[in-house]
Amino acid sequence: MTSSVTDYENLGLSFSDIRGSGVNARWERKKQRPEGDRRPLSNNNGSDRFIPNRSHMNMDISRHNLSANEIEVEGHELDSNGNDYKSALSSVLLGDSKPGRVLAFGDKAPEPKGDVVNNLNVLYSASVGAGDRKIKSTAKTMNRQIPSAPSRILDAPEMLDDYYLNLLSWSDTNVLAVALDKTVYLWDAGSGDITELCNVEGETDAHISSVSWVQEGGSHIAVGTSSGKTQLWDVHACKQLRSMDGHTERVGSLSWNEHIVSSGGRDAIIINHDVRVAQHKLATLSCHTQEVCQLAWSKDGKTLASGGNDNKLCLWDASTSSSANPRFELNDHQAAVKALAWSPHERNLLASGGGTADRTIKFWSSQTGALLNSIDTESQVCALQWNPFEKEILSSHGFARNHLCLWKYPSMAKVKELEGHSSRVLHMAVSPDGCTVVSAAADETLRFWDIFAPAFKTKGSNKGGASKNGAELA
Repeated sequence: MTSSVTDYENLGLSFSDIRGSGVNARWERKKQRPEGDRRPLSNNNGSDRFIPNRSHMNMDISRHNLSANEIEVEGHELDSNGNDYKSALSSVLLGDSKPGRVLAFGDKAPEPKGDVVNNLNVLYSASVGAGDRKIKSTAKTMNRQIPSAPSRILDAPEMLDDYYLNLLSWSDTNVLAVALDKTVYLWDAGSGDITELCNVEGETDAHISSVSWVQEGGSHIAVGTSSGKTQLWDVHACKQLRSMDGHTERVGSLSWNEHIVSSGGRDAIIINHDVRVAQHKLATLSCHTQEVCQLAWSKDGKTLASGGNDNKLCLWDASTSSSANPRFELNDHQAAVKALAWSPHERNLLASGGGTADRTIKFWSSQTGALLNSIDTESQVCALQWNPFEKEILSSHGFARNHLCLWKYPSMAKVKELEGHSSRVLHMAVSPDGCTVVSAAADETLRFWDIFAPAFKTKGSNKGGASKNGAELA
């Protein structure tokens, strides 16, 4: 450690010796250099050697401005008048020279070729226009006002609390048919008039188990009874035209396809009846092992969908004979398949809903039998109805909320939830104008909801919907 200190001290002595040796420092040598040997920082002409191109600048004015500050007149100082004179003289001789940016475009950038710009303009304008239309359409959809409360409520005493029955149907002549225990009532939504069509008072422990209007005309209705009969009634004459047998137990579901009415019973069979001929049985379809609780013909009349308490969904061809098997037998549901609805927007698209142990809405391709989507609704699905104007589907539910829910298809995002019933909402039907939905629940009420609306519907119009006037159904 001692030797290191000694070395540094010796080094310090050596530096002192060098400074005293007569060798001048660098800055002292620089002071002794003649003035002519010093290198100037700029060129004699005053131009900037780092920017070689100044084609857009007036070099004469620039040289004058650079040299003006360096000229000093010894013994003479200009007063304010002299400064004004100097400024005026410079303005006359050199023109107005306002300070500007050193780097600037003297000319505008050249215009690109017109065809390129036009093509891009057309392309992006079309894209933006389409986007605007989409945004406007979405905004229009989202701005649709859906009332949370029903437009009217009717009492429906003795409405049977049975998941497997179908007791509600709305004709294209704006007449609502409701089965209350042993009697079928007709309620004219336009006038509010109520008519009793038929009853099964003479039969022991009998009740009406299903009703379904004919597709067009609205003058005939099919009625299924607990005794296994399928009756055909003329509503104008209030007269039964015929009674068709074939079932050994109650007929819980009915569906029309022109002059053919299909009936499904607790005996697990489906019968296609031709109402025009005496020998009405066209085919007896057997695939289900328990009660057939829903039937629905497709819009084109080529496919019959059937849902059963055996958790099966079957798709039948219109030409199927009694000995044939269904086109598809689908077993994805985990509970009874009561809710069925064909899409009015996409061909071959079928929606089905399952019971308490299933709670899902599933979407199927009737052409391939493929399951397209499945959504858990968290409650029993009792009925389904498509919005005839937009890709939306309405579902009614049982425990625990007993509500209606409107879904956007195919995203299945919830659009609106409607509450009001105090018991499970077993049945739904749509008015002939497609705007009003009626729901029937085990709480013995009918509630009318203004939930669907076409784009052109004007405020206050209610053609073909439920009348705001008229007597209550009792």
